Amino acid sequence: MNNNIIILGIETSCDETAAAVTVDGRKILSNIIFSQIPIHQQFGGVVPEIASRHHVRRILPVIDEALRVAAVPLSRLDAVAVTYGPGLAGALLVGVAAAKGLAFALNRPLLGVNHLEGHIYAGFINHPELEPPFVALVVSGGHTAILYVPAYNRFELLGRTRDDAAGEAFDKIARVLELPYPGGPELEKLARLGNPASIAFPRALKEDLFNFSFSGLKSAVINYLHNKRQNGEPTDKGDVAASFQAAVIDMLTGRAANALQARDTTKLVLAGGVAANAELRKSLTQITARLYCPEPALCTDNAAMIACRAYYLYKEGLYSNLSINAVPSLSLGEE
Repeated sequence: MNNNIIILGIETSCDETAAAVTVDGRKILSNIIFSQIPIHQQFGGVVPEIASRHHVRRILPVIDEALRVAAVPLSRLDAVAVTYGPGLAGALLVGVAAAKGLAFALNRPLLGVNHLEGHIYAGFINHPELEPPFVALVVSGGHTAILYVPAYNRFELLGRTRDDAAGEAFDKIARVLELPYPGGPELEKLARLGNPASIAFPRALKEDLFNFSFSGLKSAVINYLHNKRQNGEPTDKGDVAASFQAAVIDMLTGRAANALQARDTTKLVLAGGVAANAELRKSLTQITARLYCPEPALCTDNAAMIACRAYYLYKEGLYSNLSINAVPSLSLGEE
């Protein structure tokens, strides 16, 4: 392993405290995640201040565990990578501070990573044959965007949501349907019991090739449920979940198909927490036989994807300064 590049990745953008050790970007030696889901369940969503406090308590033990499992001493690290945005400000600061301290103490390069670019690079871990150029569809709780990736360190933003992210819409409708937190996976389970063609929910921005909008769809579902209650009519929650999910997937699949055609490629990378949705994956396979998606464990927030993204920054010497700070509103493709 002496000639290989070993990178420690750190991820604390929301409610997962994570650290991972990778070799040459695509081989995982360890991938440790401390999830705060049980902590935030009682609130029905992530409470930023509580998330930050738990990151402070868990960050060093998680890093220690990642190094222990990987059987890699600190002295063998070639670089330290960390998510510096986008995300919750307080949560990001915990990871950034830890990474800066380690990089300074070890005299190793510090690599600041865009969290959303990390999600895209998770696809490289499970698919060794994957190389640019390709189209990437990023679908998470906080972001929905479609990009063209012509080279490892280049990103062309084609379109994004104009309001709610798809994952955010999933969570909000799940809450309205009184499903447990986190709502997205629970809504997907409920949708399996319903008929996706039973309710004609709207698809927004039909004439827009690449951009998304989910707020109108969310409002349509809420109004449908409200009218049913007002009229004393029964509601089949399975049908509501299935019809809502079908509308979201139709919009995502349609924009992805437009992007593949516009950039004359058949390679599509699906990334982000919603990438674990089985119906979305199934729909995307209808528009391309070359769909690349991480395993479910790598779809949600993790540090292996951050270390993978950092490897390609390291190869080009695109290091970060020790003055790097958290950037909660960092954009896709922004360095």
